[in-house]
Amino acid sequence: MALFRRKTFALGCFAASLLSTTSRTRHTLGWLPSLIKRNWISLSVSGGLCAVPFVQDTASHEALIRRASSLVTDSANTYLSQTTLALVDSLNEYINAIHTLITLHRSYVANINKLNPTQENTIWQMIVYKRQEIIDRRKDWKKFETSWLTAIDLSELAAEAAFNAGADQSSAAAQTNLQMAQSQVEQVRQRSHEAEKQLKNSKAEDSERLQRSLTSATQEEEEIPEAYLRED
Repeated sequence: MALFRRKTFALGCFAASLLSTTSRTRHTLGWLPSLIKRNWISLSVSGGLCAVPFVQDTASHEALIRRASSLVTDSANTYLSQTTLALVDSLNEYINAIHTLITLHRSYVANINKLNPTQENTIWQMIVYKRQEIIDRRKDWKKFETSWLTAIDLSELAAEAAFNAGADQSSAAAQTNLQMAQSQVEQVRQRSHEAEKQLKNSKAEDSERLQRSLTSATQEEEEIPEAYLRED
């Protein structure tokens, strides 16, 4: 009987202990959703902070502006270099076409009496072709000049922006490129003006075909004696 009581008491203690453990486990498990929820919110907030950049201080903003102004001046310098090259090349081609036309016209006038009809026609067709080429070249360099003037304005603005941002080296480089571009274009412009004066003086752009005039004059000279003889 005593043994039965001890076993019953021991079983009761074990049951009480089990119930206590189960209660603590349920209590702990009951806290898990809240814990997980808090941790998830913390992770979400942390992730959001990583995605949004931190506020830059004043010194960092100034550094970024200087860097951006340097990039702007680099791009403006590239645009200016390309437009300058295009304008200078087109002006040189225009000048070469003018000189070629002047040379052809002088040769045509000087040798008109020595040329047979085929030779005369060939040279005259070359003169007509060069006249049209001069017109086309003139349109080309005027088109490139418009782009070049735009590039000049952009470079001036970029140099000023770099100077105001404290990017002195970029501003100085932009000013140097501006001066070089303007100097190159001015030189070739002077050459084009001189070529245009020579073209105007030679009248190669406006002259008419001479073989027809000479042929008509020869026919008139031949017809005058015949008319004079008939009147006699």
